[in-house]
Amino acid sequence: MKRNLWVLNRGHGAIVLTAALMALPVTAQAYVGPGAGLTAIGTMLALIAALVLALVGFVWYPVKRMMRAKKAKAEMQTTPSETES
Repeated sequence: MKRNLWVLNRGHGAIVLTAALMALPVTAQAYVGPGAGLTAIGTMLALIAALVLALVGFVWYPVKRMMRAKKAKAEMQTTPSETES
C-alpha cells in the first residue's frame, strides 16, 4: 500500500516539476514594434469599454426602469388626491 502511494506522489512531483520548468522565462531575441504595442493598448481599452458598457446594460438600465416605475406609481397616487380636493 505504501509503495503505491509513493509512486502516486512521484507522479505528482513530475507534473509539478514540468509545470515549474515551463513557467521559467526564456529569453527571446525579438523586436516588438510600436504598432504591436498600440494594437495591444487599443485592444485592452476596447475590452475595458466593453465590460463597462455591459455593466451599464445589465445594472443601470433595470435600476433606471425601476426608478421610473416608482416615480410613475407615486405620481398616480398623488393625482387622484389632488383632483378630490
